[in-house]
Amino acid sequence: MTPPSPKTPKTARFQALDLLATLVAVVHGDGTVLFANAALEDALGTSRRTIEGASVLPLFTEPHVLRAALDGARVNEYATLRYDAWLARGTADPMPVHVVVAQTEVPDEFVLELLPLEQQARQEREERLIDQALANKELIRNLAHEIKNPLGGIRGAAQLLEMEVEGKDLKEYTSIIIHEADRLQTLVDRLLAPHRRPHVVGDVNIHEVCERVRSLILAEFPRGLSVVRDYDTSIPEFRGDREQLIQALLNIAHNAAQALQERIAAGDAVLTLRSRVGRQVTFGKQRYRLALELHVIDNGPGVPESIKDRIFFPLVSGREGGSGLGLTLAQTFVQQHHGLIECDSLPGRTDFKILIPLP
Repeated sequence: MTPPSPKTPKTARFQALDLLATLVAVVHGDGTVLFANAALEDALGTSRRTIEGASVLPLFTEPHVLRAALDGARVNEYATLRYDAWLARGTADPMPVHVVVAQTEVPDEFVLELLPLEQQARQEREERLIDQALANKELIRNLAHEIKNPLGGIRGAAQLLEMEVEGKDLKEYTSIIIHEADRLQTLVDRLLAPHRRPHVVGDVNIHEVCERVRSLILAEFPRGLSVVRDYDTSIPEFRGDREQLIQALLNIAHNAAQALQERIAAGDAVLTLRSRVGRQVTFGKQRYRLALELHVIDNGPGVPESIKDRIFFPLVSGREGGSGLGLTLAQTFVQQHHGLIECDSLPGRTDFKILIPLP
């Protein structure tokens, strides 16, 4: 990154824009650049000294579209305008961006926010994941409480009935009712578990978490599965709930191992635990200087297309007999650490990525 140039009083009020991952320029109505943030410098490969004071129009492959947008904004045809464009980058290929033109509080001054279309799609996907997780949390809690009370009544009535009836067949029916009521009670308890258990915070070494999960997976799948370590040992400890993180990682790794059954039988199943440090990472609508990126990668068949957009929904499973709670609970535990789980899946490679802010 190019070192920032000294701030003049005119541009000092824009300094906070340097903290954004989004590409931002502040321009005069005639297109003269008053300020370019660090992200725009990086994208263009040009220092802000070169950008500021020059016209913003040549930075676009179709400058007349932006010219028309600024002209319309100057005569108050609209307060904000959005459109897609191509950002010219010298000898590099043009970058597709979503342009947002908005007026500032200063007359004849405008903010251009340039969202790389890939980044915009990622932000929208993250927002959906966060909104979905919040909706799931409320749904689970309400549904579990609504089920719990009548379920206790059903089980109690079946027990009383069992004491009154005679005959082996009738007692077998009441036993089925009691057994199924207990099974549903266990399911409800699992749904409510993350909301009941206190968040126990301590110092967490993520590689100790990985090693615990690795040993549990290998104990369950001792043959045909290779669990590869790919660690960045420089990752610092952070404050978190160790048991919750073990459970979250175990749920993801166990799902992956279940999806690898055919390759396990063939003896070529590979599960990789990879840790990395992400720098200047944006997720959950916030930018973090450092973040843990913990990947669980398998060489299985991939997530079925029919459930790819719903894998974090409760009771959605791609495996027959699966409860559909593992990923839901994993997402809940990670979000309690202000993080997020993302999934990128193709046949032959599925990558679940856990993102957690680091100090």
